[in-house]
Amino acid sequence: MKKLIIVVALMLSASVFAQNKMLSSKQLMTGSLYPQATMRNLQFVGNTNQVAYVQDTVLYMGNPGKAKARLTLGDLNKVLAAAGEESLKRFPSCKVISDKEVQFSAQGKVLQYNLAKRTLVVLAKYPEGEVSNVDMEDNHYQSAYTQNNNLYIQNGKKIFSIESPDQDIVYGQSVHRNEFGIEKGTFWSPKGNYLAFYRMDQSMVTDYPLVNTTARIAREQPFKYPMAGMKSHEVTVGIYDAAQGTVLYLDTRRDESVAERENYLTNISWDPSEEFIYIAKINREQNHMWLERYYVSDGEFDTVLFEETNPRYVEPCDPMVFLPNHADQFLWYSMRDGYKHLYLYNTDGQLLRQVTKGNYEVEGIIGFDAKGENLFIYANKDEATGRAAYRVNLASGEMTLLTPAKGTHRVVVNSKGTMVIDQYNSVENPGCGQVLDTKGKVLSTLYQLDNPLAEYAMPAIQMGSLKAADGVTDLYYRLITPPNMKAGEKYPTLVYVYGGPHSQLVTDSWLGGGNLYFLFLAQQGYVVFTLDNRGTDNRGFEFESCTHRQLGTIEMADQMEGVKFLQSLPYVDQKRMGVEGWSFGGFMTITMKLAHPEIFKVGCAGGPVIDWKWYEVMYGERYMDMPQENPDGYANASLLGKARDLQGRLLVIHGAEDNTVVWQNSIEFIDACIKAGKQVDYFIYPHHEHNVRGYDRLHLYEKMFDYYETFLK
Repeated sequence: MKKLIIVVALMLSASVFAQNKMLSSKQLMTGSLYPQATMRNLQFVGNTNQVAYVQDTVLYMGNPGKAKARLTLGDLNKVLAAAGEESLKRFPSCKVISDKEVQFSAQGKVLQYNLAKRTLVVLAKYPEGEVSNVDMEDNHYQSAYTQNNNLYIQNGKKIFSIESPDQDIVYGQSVHRNEFGIEKGTFWSPKGNYLAFYRMDQSMVTDYPLVNTTARIAREQPFKYPMAGMKSHEVTVGIYDAAQGTVLYLDTRRDESVAERENYLTNISWDPSEEFIYIAKINREQNHMWLERYYVSDGEFDTVLFEETNPRYVEPCDPMVFLPNHADQFLWYSMRDGYKHLYLYNTDGQLLRQVTKGNYEVEGIIGFDAKGENLFIYANKDEATGRAAYRVNLASGEMTLLTPAKGTHRVVVNSKGTMVIDQYNSVENPGCGQVLDTKGKVLSTLYQLDNPLAEYAMPAIQMGSLKAADGVTDLYYRLITPPNMKAGEKYPTLVYVYGGPHSQLVTDSWLGGGNLYFLFLAQQGYVVFTLDNRGTDNRGFEFESCTHRQLGTIEMADQMEGVKFLQSLPYVDQKRMGVEGWSFGGFMTITMKLAHPEIFKVGCAGGPVIDWKWYEVMYGERYMDMPQENPDGYANASLLGKARDLQGRLLVIHGAEDNTVVWQNSIEFIDACIKAGKQVDYFIYPHHEHNVRGYDRLHLYEKMFDYYETFLK
């Protein structure tokens, strides 16, 4: 039924007798018990093989293992003071241009420091503290930023602004609620001559009420929230011409129909020549994508390079990447063969070849070698729960593993593509930094972190796999057990679940992807279990999309296979099992608690989706279609009619200002419980959104722990 991968007791660097300290709840809020690399900003120096990094308050440069101090914070502050700039309290993140020049951002400025001359040049400025979404351009040192819903572009003392006519028009910010890989709203062209930006019209979207209760008379603070099946916002893309100081908009609509106005405009990419701009346009049904090209000069539509369709959904999340030495060729991510791979196209839309193939996923592009013949990528080819770096020959597709150590890697490749700075961690290793050649040979070890928990009585972390409910698919789990377990004793067990799209909780990383909260619970005598069910990420399209139109069904079936595994363990108390999760995990928690009251004595659900008709358009309709198109799916997933099945203890937690899973979800569930004559425990965090952040998170941890101590243990 299960396949053991690894068991780690996390007792790596201290004697058994010293490992008896216990975590306190307050320590869950400190970063000191997580591995902290002393070297920051690890990078290669310009086009050389030398490395640079910041350690404490000093910038070091030199050959790996022999780097020397080149700039201290004190010396930097002296130069800043002489230039009339404010001093810094810590060494800022920096970009080492060469062994003579360093560039860094601080106090609303981009500064360049000459190490030989000890001179400082201010390359760009923007109003620090007053603005958001700052986007710097490296050729002419222009800055784009937003304030309220307005967009500003600054070059030296010259500022160009696009003022929003009303609060419903938003410029230069992320759109489509950050779906489709959209993380920002401005996009500089390669040479810095143009800026593409989003314009979002929300006037047609329903205002959703939030209430600010800090005022004596509580004030309504509405925000735009397009729910599944309801009217969505409308987006266009503008182009700012830096030389002319003018703006035009791309002709992304074939007509003025609602269907055209509601298309999603994603993955904006610039042609290296700046003559064209590309957009992946997706219909609202999210089952059809057109990769379109537009003229920058007048915004007119040119052509569709190619289309992708899927009866479930298409979800491009990455812009095209042009080859450095072939301006007419680009790489495109697609899941058309069942896994996320790279395809090489030319700008006529002709597919030249599929570059990567296999039952694994490409998780990111790192860069190219000097000749542009080889590509460097992240992928989970050799370890489903890890992430390694590979070199891929663009002509042959031959892959070479660059980072042979198991775990989760983050790398920097030198300009020639011959050396790699590799920083990684794993279940067994809290963190290591090395310089490798491109055959995986270690040239120099930069650091090896100690286990910050070595003096603590640490639980064991077991990573393993079991079969999904289909009896075929491998699912990966993390099992954390109390230290010093006694033979014959049974322990209360908590299933921590998320289970939704774009998630992978079980990883070959420090603590197995877990956190101090889970270790604290285990120290207090709880078994803590997590399983990545079908519907989660990085395992291929079928694995992720099989839950389409039926959220909660396959996910719960897989989670119950995990429960069967737990029940087979002699130390798990089957009468004291609980389930906990937040957001999609809150939905899963209540789904599992109501469906299996004979299994779960206690549940704790934070920010839960109760009925998907109350969730937003982009995410909700991708996985469930519209309510009017899939009424049975929405009805089956809704937890309102299942409140009558509640038995045992259930704690529901919600942020009163949640703008992701709106408060209405849990309020209506409480009402359904009342009408069904079921008692339920409920707790509100008054001034928090979807996550409880800051010091109040300690209150959340203690709230949940007290609940388990009272009703589960």
